[in-house]
Amino acid sequence: MVLDRADNPEGKEGIRGIMKKKRTPRFASEDAEREFWGKANSTQYVDWKLGKRQVFSNLTPSLKTISLQLPELLLEELKLLANKRDVPYQSLLKIFLAERLEQELRASRPRVVQV
Repeated sequence: MVLDRADNPEGKEGIRGIMKKKRTPRFASEDAEREFWGKANSTQYVDWKLGKRQVFSNLTPSLKTISLQLPELLLEELKLLANKRDVPYQSLLKIFLAERLEQELRASRPRVVQV
C-alpha cells in the first residue's frame, strides 16, 4: 500500500514511511569519491538497515617495505627471542612495534577526570 501525496507531505512511501534514497553519483576518480563521501550524509543514499555483515577473508593490510639498520647484538637477541616463541623475527618486531605504539598513543591522550 503506497500512501497518497496528500497523506504523505514529506515524500515518504509505503506504510513503513521509508524515504526514497538518492542515486549515488558516478565519480571520475577515487579522490573525488572520497571527497564526496567525506561531506555527504550517507543515509540519504544508503538504507543501512538493509546492510548485512560481510567477511572479507582475502583482504590483507597494505604493507610497505623499509630498510632498517639495527645493532647486530639487538638483532641477534631479537632472533633468539623469536626462536623461543617460534615466530619469525620480523613478525615479532612488528608485534613489539605495534604494542609500543599503542602504549605511547594511550599515554599521550588527555585523561578525563570525573568529578
